[in-house]
Amino acid sequence: MTHGPIIFQGVTKGYGDHRVLAGVGLTLEADTVTALTGPNGVGKTTLARLLLGLEKPDSGIVAGVEGLRRAAVFQEDRLCAHLDAVTNVRLVLDREQWDSAEQELALVGLKSGDLFKPVSELSGGQRRRVAIARALAVKAELVVLDEPFTGLDAGTKPAVMDYVRERLAGCTALVITHDSTEAAFLGARVVTLNHSPGLTI
Repeated sequence: MTHGPIIFQGVTKGYGDHRVLAGVGLTLEADTVTALTGPNGVGKTTLARLLLGLEKPDSGIVAGVEGLRRAAVFQEDRLCAHLDAVTNVRLVLDREQWDSAEQELALVGLKSGDLFKPVSELSGGQRRRVAIARALAVKAELVVLDEPFTGLDAGTKPAVMDYVRERLAGCTALVITHDSTEAAFLGARVVTLNHSPGLTI
C-alpha cells in the first residue's frame, strides 16, 4: 500500500493539569526514518503513542495514519513472559510464516538454546532482541521504536542495528533515541523535541 506523509498539525496533549505537548507540528515523510531526540520528560513517548493511535490529541490532528499497518517496540518489552521466544514472534505471523520466526531471532543474535525458553528466563538484552524481532518480522507501513537498542551489549548491538536498518527500508519510521550515532546509522532525519518552543530540525 502506498501512502503519503504523516502530519502532526497543532497537536496538544496533556494529562490532568500537566501539558505534555503544546501545538506540535511535524511531518514524517513516507518511507523515511525520522529520529526523535530531546531531554527526558518533553513528550517523546507521548508523541509516539499518538502516532500509534494509543492516545488521542486534546487538540490538533494526526493525519495520514488511517489504515496503515503499524508495529512498535516500546521502552518496556511487552512480551508474553510465559511463552518462549519463538512463540512470541509467531504471535504476529500468519501460520504459513511460522517457520520464519526462528530465522528472525537468529538474525538478532538469539542462540538456538534460548529459542524455546520462556522469555521470563532470558536476560534483559535477550528479551529486547525478541521484542525487536517480533515487531519487525512482519513488514509494517509505520514502525515506531522507542529507545530500541537500550540494554543491548556491545557484542550484539551491531547485528541488531543492521537488522533494524534492513527492516526499516521502505517503511515510515519514528525512532526515539538519545544516541546520535544510532540515528546516523539508520540514515534518519533528526528532529529534537524541547520543552520550549517545541520541535526543531
